[in-house]
Amino acid sequence: MKKAIYIYGASGHGLVVANIAKKSGYSDIILIDDGANPYLSFDDIRDNNSIDIALGVGDNRVREKLFNRVKEYGFNILTLIDPTAVIADSVTIGEGTIIMAGVIINPLAKIGKGVILNSASVIEHENTIEDFVHISPNVALSGNVTIKRATHIGVGTSIIQGICVGENSIVGAGSVVVRDINSNSVAYGNPCRVIRENCE
Repeated sequence: MKKAIYIYGASGHGLVVANIAKKSGYSDIILIDDGANPYLSFDDIRDNNSIDIALGVGDNRVREKLFNRVKEYGFNILTLIDPTAVIADSVTIGEGTIIMAGVIINPLAKIGKGVILNSASVIEHENTIEDFVHISPNVALSGNVTIKRATHIGVGTSIIQGICVGENSIVGAGSVVVRDINSNSVAYGNPCRVIRENCE
């Protein structure tokens, strides 16, 4: 069995990350959370950076903030990959990314740091997924798709080949994306259309 691990975030998403850690052989899984709850907070453990940490927060902006915070305190941020994921040898994966059960990543895809590839998502050949993106369950990205930084792709969305979705955007659940989407957009539908600007 492997050594202890901190999971930063004790919500439902954090529990899924903890389960991946358990399946990956970690024997002592310690949930931490900064909310009003019985868990240790980051302030309680920040001077103990000898234990590796993984991020268990689904919100892209919060996850980026926590990533930078734990790096400042010298923690090693783990990339966790569920044993059931199927990943081509030529794929590159950044620090702190979480890859969940049933994910498929095909050749020459590039996955940034702090990314979430949620359950049963398909990342086809030569995709580029930039830092702090969240790809929700059952999303299908065709070949040569680019998802820019801090964007969220909603559950069950399909994106055809060659599409670029700009940074800090939200694509709603079940969308079918057949045209590029600009940065800072909220878009959804079949076909997917930009509804408004994302001001967050």
